[in-house]
Amino acid sequence: MKQSNHKIFGTDGVRGTANIEPVTAETALKLGRAAAHVFKTRQRQARGHGPHRIVLGKDTRLSGYMLENAISSGILSSGVDVLFIGPLPTPGVAYITRSLRADAGIVITASHNPYTDNGIKFFRADGFKLDDQVESRIEQLVFSGEIESIPPKAPEIGKAVRIDDALGRYIEYAKASFPRTLTLEGMRIVVDCGNGAAYKSTPAVLRELGADIIVTGNKPDGKNINENCGSLFPEAMCQSVVAHGAHVGIAHDGDADRVILCDENGRLIDGDDIMAIAALDMLKEKTLAHDTLVSTVMSNAGLEEAIKQAGGTMLRTPVGDKHVIDEMLRGGYNFGGEQSGHLIFKDYSSTGDGLVAALQILRIMKARQLPLSQLAQCWTRFPQLVTNLKVREKRPLAELSAVNQLVNDAEQALQAQGGRILLRYSGTEPKIRLLVEGRDQAALQHWTKKILAELQLQIGS
Repeated sequence: MKQSNHKIFGTDGVRGTANIEPVTAETALKLGRAAAHVFKTRQRQARGHGPHRIVLGKDTRLSGYMLENAISSGILSSGVDVLFIGPLPTPGVAYITRSLRADAGIVITASHNPYTDNGIKFFRADGFKLDDQVESRIEQLVFSGEIESIPPKAPEIGKAVRIDDALGRYIEYAKASFPRTLTLEGMRIVVDCGNGAAYKSTPAVLRELGADIIVTGNKPDGKNINENCGSLFPEAMCQSVVAHGAHVGIAHDGDADRVILCDENGRLIDGDDIMAIAALDMLKEKTLAHDTLVSTVMSNAGLEEAIKQAGGTMLRTPVGDKHVIDEMLRGGYNFGGEQSGHLIFKDYSSTGDGLVAALQILRIMKARQLPLSQLAQCWTRFPQLVTNLKVREKRPLAELSAVNQLVNDAEQALQAQGGRILLRYSGTEPKIRLLVEGRDQAALQHWTKKILAELQLQIGS
């Protein structure tokens, strides 16, 4: 068998510029065939005791049509049925996969990236992200050429079915994460759907729970996803909250697996704020499994301090919600997330769900009868500077000796104030991310400037 060193699965599936390898119709077709073969051979008996079935969803990008058709053709040619569910949030695809007892789920999305990008994410039958070894097997089949030696058989062709009630199923699932004894009556909420996959689901759920809502970013045209809107550009949402006298603002990214909030004063409430509010509430109610919050190395040190003072523990993982989920599964934890707004409430969802996360904060607001601004005062944020630099190449950090020396010098200088430095490449973009944290803002700016200058010199684009 021909070996291959290709690796196309990153920190969150396959991602890149649409119509350019690996996000092409040709590779998507092969991925569909390989995935169908892997899922079919892993378990001879389909979960539904009929034909093997794979759920296929997408966000609102123009290139989704092309990739959807290509992937489904590959799956069908391998004798596996396809269940089309159309545009639906990534957590919705995970839920529908579980709900329909399908063998796997696939979502076509590039999350927060511009519309020119797209990607392919896989879910296991239980709605959790695909294991690394299974991804590697799919990858190997495609790039070793082995999939070409497993020809489709004429009698074994799958059929495609459109699941018309997928949106309704997801709406009811999301509502079930909000207590039946509470409603959102009397609350005015600004919602920015980012012209993405949540453009129908989030407004519907909030309306059905009784909220008065002002909706933007709910007119996708295939090209305006994440364009000056949503969780990446929440400024307009914050202005709208103040202008309409709303109680809260909710902004999603393109596939709605993350959320950023805004309080009644127009102040942003990020993932760290949400984790602080929810985890401290869960500690108080004794519903936080093992009194432990799982977060990443990007989360603010002040969050860890607040959890510790409340009698809990915070575990840190590498960046990426997959790492958070893996740690949660390993330790039996039920809440974790990222500063960027990926929040996993495992009692309800198997992956980050921006709508479910927003509903948990709305629940706390209603139950305690407190405004979001007051709830967010439950912790003190350490000053933190996070900077992204576009790079021409991702050289191993160990080779950047001058940069490493500066980082070491900075860490020694910041240690006295409980500070730290994190330098890492983005898993989805040609960027390097620098986080500098401590109690002295001037020192953070000083070291950030010095390290960025050296990075620009060595690998900047």
